[in-house]
Amino acid sequence: MRTFPLLALLVAGCATVPAGPTTPSESFRALGTEPFWAINIADGRMTFEAPDIETFSVPAPAPRRTAQGRRWETPRIVLDSRPERCSDGMSDRIYAETVRARVDGRELSGCGGDIVPPASLADTQWTIVEIDGRPVSGETYHLGFTGDRLSGQAGCNRFSGPYAAGDGTFMPGAVISTRMACPEPRMDHERRALQMLQGPVRIEHPDGDSLRLSGNGVTMRLRRAI
Repeated sequence: MRTFPLLALLVAGCATVPAGPTTPSESFRALGTEPFWAINIADGRMTFEAPDIETFSVPAPAPRRTAQGRRWETPRIVLDSRPERCSDGMSDRIYAETVRARVDGRELSGCGGDIVPPASLADTQWTIVEIDGRPVSGETYHLGFTGDRLSGQAGCNRFSGPYAAGDGTFMPGAVISTRMACPEPRMDHERRALQMLQGPVRIEHPDGDSLRLSGNGVTMRLRRAI
């Protein structure tokens, strides 16, 4: 009777399957303030940075599941992360995970993972980086929101006006602007931006630091201002 092949199959079927990601090449970023520090996991390395310590890196292990989340563990760096939203305490950014780290015996706490898109446009500031697929840059390309008003520049004049937020959209009110003439293509950029603000504007967040606005045939891409 041949029992060994069957026994081998049974043993293989009962083998423990590692939970969660198993590749050490997974990217992850953790950071903290007071003191400032950062741990970057990328390309199979785990790198620690802090103003008062020389930057160093170690091979990145695959994370393993813990009761609260995940752990990356090496002789010099141990990083624990749990899926709980976290504020970095220095900006309006909210991160998807709360982290604790032990680096050469030093205990640190902070935030990590993806940046969560803001719950609303209120009290956010953005830099315009593209209008209708064309890159733009400079101090005169920005857009900001309070609870009920927007203001900014799209290459030339300053503009402002009321707005009302909806479900995935906002409706600008009467937008007024200064009337200074500017060279092209800045005037064209401004015309397109004001055209967009003449009706409902659709709001999309490709990621936590990006904003895509579209309306009246115009599309604008923005990055959260630092």
